[in-house]
Amino acid sequence: MLACGVLVVAGVALVGAWGRLGIVAPVGVPDRGRIATALARYAWWVTLVVTTGLVTGVLVAGAGGRLIMRLLAATSPSSSGLLTEAGETIGRISVSGTLGFFIFGALPLALLAAFAYAGIHRWLPDGQLSGLIFGVLLLVAASTRLEPLRSSNPDFVLVGPAWVALLTLGLLVLAEGMATAAFMGWYSRRLPALQRDRKVLARFVLTGSLLALTGPTGALVLAPALVGAALVALVALIAPDLSSWWLSNRTRTVGRVLLAGGTLLALPGFVIAINDILP
Repeated sequence: MLACGVLVVAGVALVGAWGRLGIVAPVGVPDRGRIATALARYAWWVTLVVTTGLVTGVLVAGAGGRLIMRLLAATSPSSSGLLTEAGETIGRISVSGTLGFFIFGALPLALLAAFAYAGIHRWLPDGQLSGLIFGVLLLVAASTRLEPLRSSNPDFVLVGPAWVALLTLGLLVLAEGMATAAFMGWYSRRLPALQRDRKVLARFVLTGSLLALTGPTGALVLAPALVGAALVALVALIAPDLSSWWLSNRTRTVGRVLLAGGTLLALPGFVIAINDILP
């Protein structure tokens, strides 16, 4: 628990130090032809996203989630010894259980959040508001449909009070969104474009190696990434101007409208789920 506390403090410091930074696209990508150049940019983005998901998944979603689980176990002494939905014993903290939570619980959600932020960051305001609004979007649109505020989770009956669970887990989602934006903005300034340089290649290989250590989670990321690479190559071949359209101000405006509309549509479901969790 002490180690998780240190990690959470590091995550909070990350948001405070880098929260104002936006993503800076790679510069100096070697021109080796339309398809090769597009794939090099794609590899940069995937590496940026995966690294962000792994870091925030450990510092925020993983460590923070584990601390919240310990808090809820402490506030629910009558449930001590019972099994959670994941088959873990309430009140028992083990290394294997913590690793399982990180790999199968926190990291997949953090990686999904990182991919989502990379896709919509241009539609969000600049500066500190970017991470905060992204956290709100995660909370309203995803937290009650995926985790950690899924109302069908029987653990909310076992641990509580419900308002403590809702408050702490809701803050965790907001923190994950803010940390994702902060780290991705910072690391985009540190990650060079893919090129034939040993030190540069080592960064990309390191990210892939760390992802492989997550086992099934890494496999779930690798398959869509390979499909994405094929699509990028195809688009670069038949529609090279598509990137200009994607980066246009008109697309940005449409994206903001879609985000606002989607959030409003998701809001009733969020409210219903929260109401279901509360006694």
